[in-house]
Amino acid sequence: MEFTPQNADTLQNLFLEYLKNKKLRNTTERSAIFGAISRTNDPFTHEMIRQQLEDDHFYVSRASVYNTIELLIDANIVVRHQFTNSIVQYELKYIAEQFNYAVCTHCNAVRRIKNDKFEKLLSNFKIPKFTPEHYLVQFYGTCSKCKFRIAQQAKQQTNK
Repeated sequence: MEFTPQNADTLQNLFLEYLKNKKLRNTTERSAIFGAISRTNDPFTHEMIRQQLEDDHFYVSRASVYNTIELLIDANIVVRHQFTNSIVQYELKYIAEQFNYAVCTHCNAVRRIKNDKFEKLLSNFKIPKFTPEHYLVQFYGTCSKCKFRIAQQAKQQTNK
């Protein structure tokens, strides 16, 4: 699903309804943070959102960004990814549901994989006494750049 103003409006309405149900205010900061996130089609970090807002001359604290992202996770609008031990990223749930991920164990590069066949296979997968909300498939291995670099290093070692 590509980003459209209708998607942003739907997500905005979901978030506003969530805030109302939790008896929380829709502050200017929350609205700006949500706006920056809703325009992001790629996985993001707290710092990326804060920097995007700063670039737009809107200054918010790290705590505001962190807390708003946590609210969006609780509202089931954003999902958390931890592809490696050190990197936590987030993504809009409706985008994340369309992809699987390939993670290089050498350089930590993350690549999205669109795989309709895999999606069809998992859509029929049933788990007794459990209702899945979403799934995430991650493949770990070596990307082509690292594979080439490793081969070059091995070649240099054998030539010495």
